[in-house]
Amino acid sequence: MHFVVNGVGYTGSRVLAALPADRATGISRSPVAEFDDEQVVTVDLDDIDNVDLRLPDRYTLLYTVPPSCDSLDDPRLTQFSRMLDPSPERFVYISTSGVYGDCAGRLVSETDTLTPVTDRARRRFAAEEMLQQWCSKNECELFILRAPAIYGPGRLGIDKIRAGKAVLREAESNPGNRIHVDDLAACCIAAMTGNKAPGIYNVADGDFRSPTWFANTVAEMAGLEPPPTITRAQAKETLGAARFSFLSESRKLDTTKMRETLMFSPAYTNPEDGIRASLVEDGLLRKKQAQ
Repeated sequence: MHFVVNGVGYTGSRVLAALPADRATGISRSPVAEFDDEQVVTVDLDDIDNVDLRLPDRYTLLYTVPPSCDSLDDPRLTQFSRMLDPSPERFVYISTSGVYGDCAGRLVSETDTLTPVTDRARRRFAAEEMLQQWCSKNECELFILRAPAIYGPGRLGIDKIRAGKAVLREAESNPGNRIHVDDLAACCIAAMTGNKAPGIYNVADGDFRSPTWFANTVAEMAGLEPPPTITRAQAKETLGAARFSFLSESRKLDTTKMRETLMFSPAYTNPEDGIRASLVEDGLLRKKQAQ
């Protein structure tokens, strides 16, 4: 079985690096420094008239490319699916937990009704529906991984903390859902390999401490001043509509199916460990300090 990773970005590059080099190919809009031209093929999916995509006879596909912001569906994914000849035996798609919308802080499983609020979540919802139909028609196993906020090296919000960007005060902050990028990459590989049951999976670390707690913990570990806090009323007045809408959504992801059916458990179930490892990799914390 060959592996194809479409989207060699923050998560996709880690997946590609972990797969057997002689059986894995990446697709990227632009060259990726850590991979040579043989392992990563440069393809502009928005210019399909000039694309010559050669696929192996049997392969599993991971799709990490975000939808464009030009519509409320995902024409980029639709166009790409038409190029898949032969079609993959297994299609793994990274979606977003935002498709659940605001759930008033309750625990949500994969069978819950989807009520996406933001345009970003609506695009993912449309992509999920399109893929379910396409994979059924093409007899392709479909794995949808609904991911929350992804953190890791270079994605701890350090610049925002240094700039003094305010966060909601803890008493008004919602539950948090997140996953370390290395755990998400490992979860993708778990879905791409082995005899696993196709379906939809919530993927997260299972820790629900708030975004405010996360920002304060990053600041403390990095030796920075904690970010200032504002009330929800102040946030509504000062933040953009999209950002405030994101902060207003509240839910907790039930990851039972990920652990019991996909048989995957994150390494960083405690985000403090993930933050610490990320700071070490970013050179902002010495290993001796992290121990």
